[in-house]
Order: sequence, then structure tokens, then C-alpha cells
Amino acid sequence: MIYEINDRDSVVFIFGDWKETIIWSCLQGVMGYVYADDKYNPTSAMAILGDFCFFAGTPDRELIAFKPEWCTQEFIIAVPQNHQWAEEIEKYYGSKAKKVTRYAMKKEQNIFDRRKLESIVKKLPSEYIVRLIDKPIFDYCKKEEWCRDLVSQFSDYSFYQKSGLGVVITKNGIPVSGASSYSAYPGGIEIEIDTKMEYRRKGLASICGAKLILECLDRGLYPSWDAQNVWSAALAEKLGYHLDYEYDAYEICGY
Repeated sequence: MIYEINDRDSVVFIFGDWKETIIWSCLQGVMGYVYADDKYNPTSAMAILGDFCFFAGTPDRELIAFKPEWCTQEFIIAVPQNHQWAEEIEKYYGSKAKKVTRYAMKKEQNIFDRRKLESIVKKLPSEYIVRLIDKPIFDYCKKEEWCRDLVSQFSDYSFYQKSGLGVVITKNGIPVSGASSYSAYPGGIEIEIDTKMEYRRKGLASICGAKLILECLDRGLYPSWDAQNVWSAALAEKLGYHLDYEYDAYEICGY
């Protein structure tokens, strides 16, 4: 049996010092879910939020195979705590699991150069406008495939307004690029950046990223960044982050 864990303090020790803000969001009850092999004496646990699922503790095949009833998506990014979990994920999902390399950026305080970030924002061409995500933009992003992940983990705008934060660049009033909170935790957000296909390679992503970091600094929030690929890692380093480590994850189609 797999159990949903409401007393999330009971599984904190299983995840240890894993510095992933999505895990923090789940454990602190801000958003996401936690499941384990036992309600009272768990040894294995998973934290799931959006497209991400983190496995920790003693490797458990039943937990890997478990899919919550509320989850209708067919795609998930499974992140193993160690090699033993990775082996079990590969054994269970087989060819459905594509092994990828992701890049964790260091979570360092007081490293951002405001003047550098402001200079990046000032490079925005005159035909564009950068603005905070308000309710109309939130509603727009919910409906558009390319920018949905900027707000997709927030059930409504009131929740986003309370816990999230984001910016978009618009052209003729329509968003074409954005940086926002994929998830949130007390004291910070996990950054998501997306740009509409025809507006890529114009520097808009770096401008959105710089603007969002500045907005976070103004509010005392930490803008955490976990890079999907080498290009995202390079952008992060351009904005002031430093690489912490590379790690393996599994993109599972047919979850």
C-alpha cells in the first residue's frame, strides 16, 4: 500500500538535505503532494509537484509504480535520490524512461549584481514592454500552451498573487516571453522561463530572468534555478548563478 502523507514532518528525514525547492514546497505544505510506504513509520517517500517526482529513502518498486488518482498527465520527470533508485526506475519503466542530465545551480545568498541585471533589462528593444504578471496575463498564460508552465501549478490567480511572482515581455500587448514561479516555498520561488518559438534567440529570456531576479530581491525572496539543459545552465550563469552539480533524471512518457 502507498499512503498520502499529511503529517509531512514525519518524512522530512527521508529526504535529508536534498536542496531542491520543489521538495521543500511539498514538505512545507505550500503545494504538491507527498506519498510514502507507511503512514506512521515510513522508509520510502516521493514528493510530486507538477511534472516532477522525487524519490527518496529505501528504493521501493511499488512507490515507483504508484500514480495518484488525481494525476491525469502522461509525462513525469522522475528524480532518484541515488543510484539504487535510478536502477529501480529503469527496471520498472524500461524504454518509457529517457535518462537526461540536469544541472543544479548553487543556492547562494547575496551573489547577484543588481547593476548588471539592470543593464540586461535595459537592453529590451523599444517595441517590447516588460511587466509583472497580473490577472489578465495569468488567465492568458493558463490558456496558451507555450507559456502555460509559467502559472500552471497555481490553481487560481489569488493563490498566484499570494505565493507566486512573474514577469512577461509583451509585444503589441501580447506576451511573447516570460519568467515566473513554477513553484513556491516559504522564502523563495523556483524559476520557469519560456519564450514563444518565433521570438527565441533575441535575448528576451535573459531580460525576463534578470527582471524576475530583481523583483525577487526587492521582496526578499530567493530565485532558485534548476537548469533543464546546458543552455539553461549557461543563461543562469550569465545572470549570476554558479553550477553546483549535474544529476540524472528520467523523462517518462506513458506515466
